[in-house]
Amino acid sequence: MKRPLHWAYWALAVLVALLLLTQLWFFGWVLWWKHADPVTTSFMELRLTELRRKRPDAELQHQWVPYERISVHLKRAVVAAEDDRFMEHYGFDWEGIQRALERNKERGRTASGGSTITQQLAKNLFLSPSRSYLRKAQEAVLTVMIESTWSKRRVFEVYLNVVEWGDGVFGAEAAARHHFGLSASRLGPAEAARLAVMLPNPRRYERRFGAQLAAHAERVRARMHYSRIP
Repeated sequence: MKRPLHWAYWALAVLVALLLLTQLWFFGWVLWWKHADPVTTSFMELRLTELRRKRPDAELQHQWVPYERISVHLKRAVVAAEDDRFMEHYGFDWEGIQRALERNKERGRTASGGSTITQQLAKNLFLSPSRSYLRKAQEAVLTVMIESTWSKRRVFEVYLNVVEWGDGVFGAEAAARHHFGLSASRLGPAEAARLAVMLPNPRRYERRFGAQLAAHAERVRARMHYSRIP
């Protein structure tokens, strides 16, 4: 009766070791990207694979630009639309999560997630759009890693440079050129608000930017000058 228990301990030990090694691998990349700019992300690779199933020569639209070359209007609009307490929390906005849970309860479905910019960045860099408790748990661990080692400015700089803004369009520079024919530094308040409200579902909103979304963009534009940014 002892042998099965003995092997169970060994299996558990191996599982724990693999889990720790995985987290160390993630943490190594988090430390590297604290200073080095990511060339690609998990989301980019997934999207490129999807595009190449239809068109083998497909390429992503992406160009890294330094933080200071991104319009202050876009920075303020993104914070207003996605995470208005970005400068106050440490990766998790518990008030936002509570509001999201209440909205979901009212609607009887999961419509709002309450994810912060740091949580979204962790998911974009390392994970996938799939929804599961395991993925959310890993996202939380990554969020703690990033918030404990990066400045808010670095979090926001990387986020603005890697987030998806259309089908195969990643980062502020590519988004500004793709949607408005401008560089990211030249975006005004109206263009910035429009880009900011696309973030929850950029490929869908790229195809159809209706009256409801336009009204949301106007609300973001009206309040974005209150946004605190790094």
